[in-house]
Amino acid sequence: MTRQNRILNVLAALALIIAALAIPAPASANAATDSAGHRGCVSFRPTSGFYAAGRVGTVELTVPHSRCTTISVSDIVDPANPIDRCQTFLVGFWPLVDGSLTYTEPVTACGHQRSVLARNVPNGTHYLVLYAVDYIDPVIQTVKFRVWH
Repeated sequence: MTRQNRILNVLAALALIIAALAIPAPASANAATDSAGHRGCVSFRPTSGFYAAGRVGTVELTVPHSRCTTISVSDIVDPANPIDRCQTFLVGFWPLVDGSLTYTEPVTACGHQRSVLARNVPNGTHYLVLYAVDYIDPVIQTVKFRVWH
């Protein structure tokens, strides 16, 4: 094999590798973890704001101006019980309707994978994330998680 042929073979192999890297990963079949609305999302660990009726809610949050159209959660863990990596979440949106927030349907989310709680959320939307607690004795369960918006 000539030097020119070896160079051409190496270049062809590199082109195949680059092409393979450019192919987007297939979307998940699970609607709760679909990544289509995740473009431009940023994540953070929210601060707890209150406990009421078996749920802990974050402080009021605002969707930033971005291409992200979803509100998701990930990296869920109960520090008091590290093997517990699942929790049931929902989102409460402003403005108030009849004196209360408008809520999404509850979604059970687990571990590191992003789970979508709300879709088609406009920039500037005010909301809070709530999760159902599993226990309140001897203290109220405090779950750590990331919000993506």
